[in-house]
Amino acid sequence: MVSQVSTNNPANAPRTRRVFLVVIDALGVGALPDAPAFGDSLSVNTLGNIDRHAQRLHLPHLAQLGLGHIVPLAQVPAVEHPTGVYGKLAEVSLGKDTTTGHWEMAGIILETPFPVFPEGFPTGLIEQFVAETGCGGVLGNKPASGTAILDELGVAHLETGFPIVYTSADSVFQVAAHVDRVPLETLYSWCEVARRLLEGPLQVSRVIARPFEGSPGGFRRLGAARHDYAVPPPTPNVLTTIAQQTQGVVLGVGKIDDIFCGVGITHHLHTRSNAHGLEVLIQLAKGELALPSLAKAGFEQRTGEKQLIFINLVETDMNFGHRRDVNGYAHALEAIDTELAALIDHLTPEDLLLITADHGCDPTAPGSDHTREYVPLLMFSKGLSVAHPAQNLGIRQSFADVGQTALAWLGIQPTASLPGKAVLPLV
Repeated sequence: MVSQVSTNNPANAPRTRRVFLVVIDALGVGALPDAPAFGDSLSVNTLGNIDRHAQRLHLPHLAQLGLGHIVPLAQVPAVEHPTGVYGKLAEVSLGKDTTTGHWEMAGIILETPFPVFPEGFPTGLIEQFVAETGCGGVLGNKPASGTAILDELGVAHLETGFPIVYTSADSVFQVAAHVDRVPLETLYSWCEVARRLLEGPLQVSRVIARPFEGSPGGFRRLGAARHDYAVPPPTPNVLTTIAQQTQGVVLGVGKIDDIFCGVGITHHLHTRSNAHGLEVLIQLAKGELALPSLAKAGFEQRTGEKQLIFINLVETDMNFGHRRDVNGYAHALEAIDTELAALIDHLTPEDLLLITADHGCDPTAPGSDHTREYVPLLMFSKGLSVAHPAQNLGIRQSFADVGQTALAWLGIQPTASLPGKAVLPLV
């Protein structure tokens, strides 16, 4: 049910309704029943195992929203009177990757998973890639950790200039090159060739440009210069419903614009880090960042009466989950927790905060890949008055409930074909 939130705006004045959708990348909360079919143990639990093994996990603000009620945690208490609505989401789509998770939130269910290449990419594809890019050859062509493969092949790349091509358990074709050896524009052009070639049974969900810098023994990936080339999502979806049917604003912060190939995105801002992304959210909440400055061509005049502000906080996954760094992941969550407190302070009763994740990446699991897990859902607004047991959502059957909830908050009737069910308590 949609909340009837009162407003102090003058009569006939347009109301600005906003949804802040925050995706903490890879924050799973326990194995889905079908996890073994995706190569994962039923014991995977990103948040639960971080809680068990981290030296410290201090998340007072997420705890206050109800995080400790979603999964039993030793270091994050289940507070007696949470201020948020809480539960967990099951994934319907067949996958455990970034694109699949985000798309399902937007009402896109994938019944056929994107292909993966555990033995590397076919020889014919690689030969065609080399011929069409003129890169001279490739290094790698195997599944690998993004940092480990730089240690393994970075020197050879500097000597030959050949790009490092690798994949993972996810459906990705990743191309790494040192910025002093291969200009960024060249790396991006190579990735555009790869995106064009990867069609049909080879259509991976994302081609990712992975520029790096530094010297042997100290190579560093340049996250701000990373670029994702995703498959365009089907339409209609939640983003296009907001952007096209209601002339609303869809602001993609971080890699959201890349994940959706720009489809349904009216405004965007690439960020340097989690801290930068959260700083942007706080500035938006305070009214210190003008929407026109972030508009794509043709959307400069959008009034923003209905806004979806959609952010991915990638460092938990990229820097710590895949690297199996438990304490680093815990520290990243603590930093997010601190900034969320500042964001919440500046939200209005017309704002809805949704916090969730796109998959798991248990840092205590073998290997370096994502894990098939439930994800948390925390919901908060100063315009909601919730009381137990209404605030316990239990297990929701699809990530698509996130998108439907966003539409409901914005007062938008969803397209009948979109899956999911809105979850909004009464005021």
